Amino acid sequence: MSEQTPFSPDLTDTEIESISASVKRLTDKVQAIAEAVNNLRQNRVQLEEKIEDAQKRVQHILSRLPEQSDGRQLNLLSEPAKPTNPEDDNEPTTH
Repeated sequence: MSEQTPFSPDLTDTEIESISASVKRLTDKVQAIAEAVNNLRQNRVQLEEKIEDAQKRVQHILSRLPEQSDGRQLNLLSEPAKPTNPEDDNEPTTH
């Protein structure tokens, strides 16, 4: 069996320079990809924090709403209630 060496003695200086340039380009690309992955990871963490904060705000708002059994709850999908006193409907508002 013959032992293989990383660089064959038959390589010219031009070929070695070309290989070195290719390795440098690949190294730069790998570094750029690693930076992009890191930025995406940071953005994801920020978005997850924003989602969590929004969920907390929604939960806080929902906790302030009256219970369904509470008679004060508004039914926002129903027809608007008609005034019980028709005279009050014509009164100008003061606020």
